[in-house]
Amino acid sequence: MPRAEFEKALQELHEQLLKMGATIEHSMDLMIKALETGSSELATEVIERDDIIDDLEASIETACLDMIIKQQPVASDLREITSILKMITDLERISDQCADICEYVLKLTGEQMPEYMRLIIKMAQHVKQMISATIDSYVHQDADKAIQTAKSDDVADDYFEQITGEIIQSMEGDPALRRIGIYLLLIAKYLERIGDHTTNVCEWVAYRITGDHQLYN
Repeated sequence: MPRAEFEKALQELHEQLLKMGATIEHSMDLMIKALETGSSELATEVIERDDIIDDLEASIETACLDMIIKQQPVASDLREITSILKMITDLERISDQCADICEYVLKLTGEQMPEYMRLIIKMAQHVKQMISATIDSYVHQDADKAIQTAKSDDVADDYFEQITGEIIQSMEGDPALRRIGIYLLLIAKYLERIGDHTTNVCEWVAYRITGDHQLYN
């Protein structure tokens, strides 16, 4: 493959990755609205959209492997391709967890939400901001922004600890809230995992730019 064609194929990979990121951002927006409103329609839409992400991951993965096997890319190109392979794995997991959250939104349809739901919404908004910042750092090749976004996962962890404490306290005070509490605890855990996967993506964004892979989780 001539160099010009190789670079064109590499650019198409980047565009597909950005499409995957934008699709996940939209699913995150829908998921947050579903949490806020309890909408079963929005929750179902998020669950169904997961198939779109799965298809994008498979397509990007196939293209990456074809380029590695058939073109034997040089070191800098290989770094680009391998970082994309790593990123799409975490992005796909983020989509899975959005769908998992919405499965529990469906289970909670019609329930009166406890006061600590406000913290879960704030946590969801924070991890969505992390995802948006991560994609922006990829677009602008901004390693510093990727690193700072990775470090902001500490905020998501703090939310999770606070939410866990509130849920335990509410369940101890009223056994009738245990079912709701368990579902909301699982939702919070999925949000915490979204933060972790976003941190992983940030690490690979920084690696793509600098060639240095550091762990921030």
